[in-house]
Amino acid sequence: MKYTNKNYNTYLMNLWWRVSIVALAMIVCNSTLSKAQDGDDSQVKYQLFSLSDVQLLDSPFKSAMELNGKYLLKLDADRLLAPFLKEAGLDPKAPNYGGWEEQGEMGDGLDGHSLGHYVSALSMIYAATGKQEFGERLDYVVNELRRSQEAIGTGYVGGVPNGEEILNEVRTGKIEAEPFALNGSWVPWYNLHKLFAGLRDAYLYADNEAALDILVELSDWTVEWANSFSEEQFQEILKTEFGGMKEVMADLYAITQEEKYVELSRKFTDHSIFEPLADNEDRLAGLHANTQIPKVIGDARLYEVSGDTEMKEAAEFFWKTVTENHTYVNGGNSDGEHFGPPKIKSERLSKSSSETCNTYNMLKLTQHLSRWSAHPQYADYYERALYNHILASQDPQTGMFAYYISMEPGYHKIFSTPYDSFWCCVGSGMENHTKYGRYIYMHGQDELFVNLFIPSQLDWEEKGVRVIQETSFPKSESSTFTIHTDEPKEFSIMMRRPYWAGEDFAISVNGNSIEIGSEPSSYIEIARIWKNGDTIEVTLPMETRTESLSGDENTIAFMHGPILLAGIVGEEIPIQSQYAHSEQYEYFSLPTVDVPDLQPQTNSVQGWVEGTSEPLQFTLTNVGDANDIRLAPFYEVNHDHYTIYWNLDEKD
Repeated sequence: MKYTNKNYNTYLMNLWWRVSIVALAMIVCNSTLSKAQDGDDSQVKYQLFSLSDVQLLDSPFKSAMELNGKYLLKLDADRLLAPFLKEAGLDPKAPNYGGWEEQGEMGDGLDGHSLGHYVSALSMIYAATGKQEFGERLDYVVNELRRSQEAIGTGYVGGVPNGEEILNEVRTGKIEAEPFALNGSWVPWYNLHKLFAGLRDAYLYADNEAALDILVELSDWTVEWANSFSEEQFQEILKTEFGGMKEVMADLYAITQEEKYVELSRKFTDHSIFEPLADNEDRLAGLHANTQIPKVIGDARLYEVSGDTEMKEAAEFFWKTVTENHTYVNGGNSDGEHFGPPKIKSERLSKSSSETCNTYNMLKLTQHLSRWSAHPQYADYYERALYNHILASQDPQTGMFAYYISMEPGYHKIFSTPYDSFWCCVGSGMENHTKYGRYIYMHGQDELFVNLFIPSQLDWEEKGVRVIQETSFPKSESSTFTIHTDEPKEFSIMMRRPYWAGEDFAISVNGNSIEIGSEPSSYIEIARIWKNGDTIEVTLPMETRTESLSGDENTIAFMHGPILLAGIVGEEIPIQSQYAHSEQYEYFSLPTVDVPDLQPQTNSVQGWVEGTSEPLQFTLTNVGDANDIRLAPFYEVNHDHYTIYWNLDEKD
């Protein structure tokens, strides 16, 4: 719950009279809120702002968040809670939702996995907007989870069908681990991790103490369970996908300072993946991509709380390897959910390319690395993936979510249904559109970094400074920042110069130009004593260019600044036929539209693309049969057949 001054004072008085050691520990936990959330440890140099510090102003991102919020409130919490009540021996108040939330005939469903995402999403959108309706819904869900945990009585709580029974069977030494099943149960620790993460987020973003109580009891159950195994046995268990358990245990250690949790975090290190990464070896080909990314996020978080530099090096190598050798032009990765050999070739452009969950996790990893060292390449990647995958994964008409962002030329997007899909990318999608304010800015002690050009209002409470960013970027090529402060303040603003911003990139302060003195993909330091009303104007010139597949220079995509342009190659699709139901695979048989090769008649890319009267709208010209095809920002192309990649045929 959110404490008012009155009931918070009552809370403190109760603590005083009881003089409870446990309660005093909870005060310490609460005082380290920002540390646990942002990784405020000796290894972390820079901090991201809380979602409550950054208010989105009018933009496609704010619209996406508001639409997502409406969907969160339309969902019936009792239906999401049904698996948890069943497992606790309580009567559900409503039936399960369908799709992946519906138990299979053999008890092998992924029942309950969406609720943890839902709790995280409610927590984050509550922090971002302050709207009580989200906080009240969150309180209700947490209270029902508490009721379920108390009914079980062991500390365990979960929606995994027969979950505690199956995990206790594993504890006896009977371990049957497959990539997506443990003793016949569909990825139980992957499923449970969503609950762990949701409870953590409810505490960190919404100050929900009851959520922390549940998390601690569940984690203590997990510590006891994990201590039943030898190292060899536990590595066998880790052959089954287990989500971000390593990360969330490191987070709980940061909150409580209880060593048992950091030890459990270490135990969740999959050595078959960690050791090659620590040795700077790319052995990702053939691996299920989104099984691995959360493991590496765990490496990053464990480094932050423990100082283990091997974890840091593994995380940095993984990020570099994936972004350079396994990533599509939209910032996504994987084909058929798996990594391929280094450097992507055209045969890996399919209907199941670029899973949205993967990018959700790559952005989380990018945030960690940015806090260690403010390399502008991190923000360059983040911007690419945010606009061209995450924003592009939501249907702006309905708020529904895309599992894959198809790279197959001539295909189209497929979105979830509101109540009978509940794929993994629906769960992570609920979160994606609540936290757009998270990476726009970050700060050091006396440095404010501007990472993204998104309309927003930042309240930097420690400095007593408000910064308002006004822009219609990317529809315009500039952004204006206004400083509000009661008294002059001395600090540096580190303005990002993106990789795509060329010679005409410019910055002026109060109308006076400043010297740039750096290349694209850098931060420009503006150090001064800032006064109320000071303004900064940034000119962001964008040009149209092409980018090739990393493994095939004749397969190209069009970019304008950071914005991916999609070619609209087919008629608008009736919306009802664009949705997949309980099986996301059913749409693989839907037809594609033929896409002509590009046969350029000029050497200049600018000669292939002609602007229109509308911002970011173009037509192809001087390219043979593809002439007159319209190009538009990919995040705006949602109900048409499109192509991202084109075959370049330069023959006469």
